[in-house]
Amino acid sequence: MIRWPHSPNWRSWLARPEWRGDRGAQLVEFAVSLPLLVVFVVGIFDFSGAFTLKQKLTNVSRDAARVAAAEPISDLSATLPVSVNDAFWMIDSYLVANHINDCGISPSSATVSGTTWTFAAPGNGTNGCPSAGLTIIINRGYYFPATAAAQPAAADCSVRESVAGQTAVIATCVSIQYGYQWKFGRAASLLGSTPLLPPTITVTAVAMNEN
Repeated sequence: MIRWPHSPNWRSWLARPEWRGDRGAQLVEFAVSLPLLVVFVVGIFDFSGAFTLKQKLTNVSRDAARVAAAEPISDLSATLPVSVNDAFWMIDSYLVANHINDCGISPSSATVSGTTWTFAAPGNGTNGCPSAGLTIIINRGYYFPATAAAQPAAADCSVRESVAGQTAVIATCVSIQYGYQWKFGRAASLLGSTPLLPPTITVTAVAMNEN
C-alpha cells in the first residue's frame, strides 16, 4: 500500500527519482488494478461453479419428476409413498455420485401437506453443508392448466388451480433448493461493493402423471 507523506512538501516527495521513472508508474498501476483482477478471477470461478451446480440439479430434478410421475398414485395415502421414496433416493444418489454434499438428508425428515412431501436438511458446521442447507419438495398432485407452456414460477411446487374453462393437468412437481456459499461477495467488497446474491440455487421440474 502506498502511504502518502504527512509533510506539506509532498511535491518534493513525488519528485524523487523512483517516482519519476517507469518503475513507480508500474507500481501504482499494479496497486490500482490488483483488486479488479481479484474480483474478475473470483467471479469467473464462482459463477461458473453456481452454473454447473444448477445444471446438475436441473438434470436430476427432471429425472426424479419423470420417475415419480410414471408410478401409480394409489399409495399416496401412505406416510411415504413408493413413488416419492424412489424420487427422493434418485436425487440423493445423484448428489453423492457427483460429489455434492447431501447434507445428511434422509426420508425421516419428511413433512407432509396434502400430496406434497418436503425433505429438509439444514446446513451446519459439522456436515460441511452450506448454511442454507438442502430442501427437496415433491408434489404428486400438482395442478396446472393444460395450455401452460412454461415451468412453474413457484419454487415450492405449490398447487395451482385450473383456469376456468380449461382442462387441468395433474402432474408431479419436484423442486430442489441447495445452499450455495458465494465467494464473489467478499471479493467485491475490495471495491466497496456488497452485491446481493441468492443464498440457494433453486430448480423446478414438472412431469405429467401417467397413472
